[in-house]
Amino acid sequence: MRRSRIVGFLASLLLATGAALAGTATAQASPTAVAGDYVALGDSYSSGVGAGSYISSSGDCKRSTKAFPQLWAAAHAPSAFHFTACSGARTGDVLAGQLGPLGSATGLVSLSVGGNDAGFADVMTTCVLQSDSSCLSRINTARAYVDSTLPGQLDKVYTAIRDRAPNARVVVLGYPRFYQLGTSCLGLSETKRKAINDASDHLNTAIAKRVADHGFTFGDVRATFTGHEICSGSAWLHSVNWLNIGESYHPTAAGQSGGYLPAFDRVA
Repeated sequence: MRRSRIVGFLASLLLATGAALAGTATAQASPTAVAGDYVALGDSYSSGVGAGSYISSSGDCKRSTKAFPQLWAAAHAPSAFHFTACSGARTGDVLAGQLGPLGSATGLVSLSVGGNDAGFADVMTTCVLQSDSSCLSRINTARAYVDSTLPGQLDKVYTAIRDRAPNARVVVLGYPRFYQLGTSCLGLSETKRKAINDASDHLNTAIAKRVADHGFTFGDVRATFTGHEICSGSAWLHSVNWLNIGESYHPTAAGQSGGYLPAFDRVA
């Protein structure tokens, strides 16, 4: 009788230990928590312009409660969350005003920047208001900047992030293609739409190269936005919004939650 009780006790102990270990493994593998602070840097694609529900205290930076950094932080409960991304930010703005929260306790950093440096707003204005040839010429100027100047600007930002947050995983998000091609669509010509998409690909390639050279991770959003470009009939990007011009060509709330968030979550 005593022997059977001992065997039963040992069996129960082993089962309990196994369950505890399994629980520990599950907790470690769970995607619902992250060690350390999370700092979200960057431009309007990170701040959430176009998604609405802007945080009043963010002012002209237009940080949205529906932006992917806010959604990710709510789902993963980092030790602390710092949201400094700002509408219109260029690389110099990130360096000058967004890096304050970074430190040794930072475990994760997200960033999108480079589009404004390359003149994104002016490109789109030119392509909307002027001829095909003017659009293509302005795009070629932007591509030349991406080739000659942007890599050095990105290097400065990436180096500063690593210097300030030596323990962080750094994820740099790219930009979507803006138009679905081969469809009947009012507005820009097919020539303009294809040139804009190609320019976005060119920018993404340049960013991804610098990201890899710094040992960071590139979050490519083009796959998640496929089928949801402008002219798709289910767009996650605003076209020209004459009532709120600043939201034009930015992700909607669905673009943040369905496009940017999954792309970030896969690699964060």
